[in-house]
Amino acid sequence: MASEPPLLSMSGITKSFPGVRALDGVDLDVQAGEVHCLLGQNGAGKSTLIKVLAGAHQPDTGTIHWRGEAVTLRSPIAAMRLGIATIYQELDLVEHLSVAENVHLGHEPTAAGFVVRGKVARASTAQLLKRLGHPEIDPARLVGELSAAQQQIVSMARALSHDVRLIVMDEPSAALDPDEVDNLFRIVGDLTADGVAVVYISHRLEEIRRIGDRVTVLKDGRAVAGGLPAKTTPTREVVALMTGRNVEYVFPERPTKDVAADKPLLEVRGLARDGEFEPLDLSVRPGEIVGLAGLVGSGRSEILETIYGARKPRAGQVLVDGRALRPGSVRAAVRAGLGLAPEERKAQALLMLESVTRNVSVSSMSRFSRGGWIDRTAELGAARAATRELSLRPDNPNVPVRTLSGGNQQKAVLARWLLRGCRVLLLDEPTRGVDVGARAELYAVVRRLADEGLAVLLVSSEVPEVLGLADRVLVLREGCVVHTAPARELDEHRVLDLVMEGSPAS
Repeated sequence: MASEPPLLSMSGITKSFPGVRALDGVDLDVQAGEVHCLLGQNGAGKSTLIKVLAGAHQPDTGTIHWRGEAVTLRSPIAAMRLGIATIYQELDLVEHLSVAENVHLGHEPTAAGFVVRGKVARASTAQLLKRLGHPEIDPARLVGELSAAQQQIVSMARALSHDVRLIVMDEPSAALDPDEVDNLFRIVGDLTADGVAVVYISHRLEEIRRIGDRVTVLKDGRAVAGGLPAKTTPTREVVALMTGRNVEYVFPERPTKDVAADKPLLEVRGLARDGEFEPLDLSVRPGEIVGLAGLVGSGRSEILETIYGARKPRAGQVLVDGRALRPGSVRAAVRAGLGLAPEERKAQALLMLESVTRNVSVSSMSRFSRGGWIDRTAELGAARAATRELSLRPDNPNVPVRTLSGGNQQKAVLARWLLRGCRVLLLDEPTRGVDVGARAELYAVVRRLADEGLAVLLVSSEVPEVLGLADRVLVLREGCVVHTAPARELDEHRVLDLVMEGSPAS
């Protein structure tokens, strides 16, 4: 491929926003039929670069060539007309429209020039879903009723509904289980075999090795390496390029103290929800991290949300320090000392247009209320103390939370519960969309919070993360606990065998 002219060539791309130079002379070339991986920490410029490629941002300087000809991508429509499609990590689907309506949004089949032909759209969508290995998704179903993994497939079907020659995939595997990732890679292989190029963004270096051809690394808005061989470039070299330093991928040491004799802080007895998970028993002691491992759809997130009161159980109890909580009541859970960092932090946890201070203080506003007025000085001081305890950067709680990197946004969520005096912390996918450098920081924060006496219940799609961070692991399959063991007695292969083939434990 290297001897052929590139399908896409971006040269000297710069882009500035008020006070920030997001891109500083970036070069990127992509060949037809290759998977070109784009790596970099959060804030390195990846999102800005792909938005320039998608026509959502206009570069300040630089040139873009498509099939050897200079082009100007003035809008996403202009990019799509050339054959460039982008699938963002935060899927831009319309939840109250059907699958077929989302797939054909903006280029609906018509009759007599203006009447939308729904039957044709549904038939076309069914063919695309079959090509993607998901014929079970009903084209007439509302997108809002689908799982995160199914919505990802719909977004891919929408991209393929155009005559696409290059697809940008931003963290496409974040919401997928191992089987879904295998299917994703099959789809990518089929596309590249047809000459379609893929720009693939992921924080998971093992995926880059498996799917990628070449790698470009961004750091601080610059391309610090381009065209690296994806399969043979040493991990240490890639990480050093991304971070500017060598990072050891080690989890915090587990404490030597045995907490097994301590009284559980969190107890779950016979908790169940129809169609989501069977009667479940678990306990978490002060200073302990318990992990839930399982595939997407195994009931992991539903269990956390039911414990937190966001879902009402069919049966069972949740107890904190021996006292039962009112089922289906978030208020009761928070008052008892529970805090939840949900899977989709931007949609479910953060007020994206508000400051870090307001995001941290929102669950503790009664502390700062004086006769119906908010003591802003006290609110700011408390938020600053909580964020400094977690080393949140930048050290300025007045900045909008939307300007923070993924890792620091997650720290803002944790700071909220620290300020509230949380005793039980529920973590759902705590490092999703977080770069490799920030992950190590978050692991250290979670371990330290547990060492200080919090009880932590952790859900993660990444089995190494569960095994590396948790003290004890419950393995889930189809809503049932099939195995429970100390993390040190398990390995990744054993867990995957259990979630794929295991039967409920007696």
